[in-house]
Amino acid sequence: MDLDRFLAELADWSDQHDVSVETHRYGPLPDHEADLRLPPGASPRGLVVVIHGGFWRSRFGRETTRALCADLALRGWASWNVEYRRLGTGGGVPATLDDVAAALRHLDEVGPPGDGPVVLLGHSAGGQLALWAAGTRPVAAAVSLGGVCDLTEAARLGVGDGAALEFVGGAPEQRSELYDLADPARRLPSGSPTLIVHGTDDDRVPAELSRRYVKAAQAAGDPCHLLELRDVGHFEVIDPRTAAWSAIVQRLEALVKGG
Repeated sequence: MDLDRFLAELADWSDQHDVSVETHRYGPLPDHEADLRLPPGASPRGLVVVIHGGFWRSRFGRETTRALCADLALRGWASWNVEYRRLGTGGGVPATLDDVAAALRHLDEVGPPGDGPVVLLGHSAGGQLALWAAGTRPVAAAVSLGGVCDLTEAARLGVGDGAALEFVGGAPEQRSELYDLADPARRLPSGSPTLIVHGTDDDRVPAELSRRYVKAAQAAGDPCHLLELRDVGHFEVIDPRTAAWSAIVQRLEALVKGG
């Protein structure tokens, strides 16, 4: 996939379909921002906290999940699209975790719109952050899309050209306490219903990370569901033009309803 072309096409789609955005500052640093989108003309069905990916590196920001948020608004959902410090802008463990927690606290202070369910959703590295956050507070559901669900195994495999090692600051045997803090697979059970989505053709994050997480979560007693999407890669899951995204939304809505 030509990633730059894909992101440009996604930006064009967003320009055509996006709704009004209210940007909030949740802290003093440049990356401490989150975008609140509301569905047009109706009380929201609930709110989805969206956490973008990019292997925690500064090249990618919340613009990569803008189209996803616009589509959620068209489907009746509010969204809170979170920016955070990444590698290159002061991020890493624990700073990035602190930012996600601060963004959620600010949302609490603002007050989520409506009285519907609150869902955490993250893509790629954002999947790790969403699952981590789900272990810190009760939510209606947590969703990982092609996520780095098992940070320890990702470090062992060198996923993302060593992104997990860089994010944590060393190997698991060197920084065990930080992996205990940041790795969702080490913090089970989370206590929240969870949907783990992975494409079988994902060439960025191995699907085995999601399979390992689901087995561990279920063994720990979490209501955790795996949705493997055949012939789907790493980025189709955040593209509202795809059947993959429609299938994800359907499963998310069923999970929130208790299905």
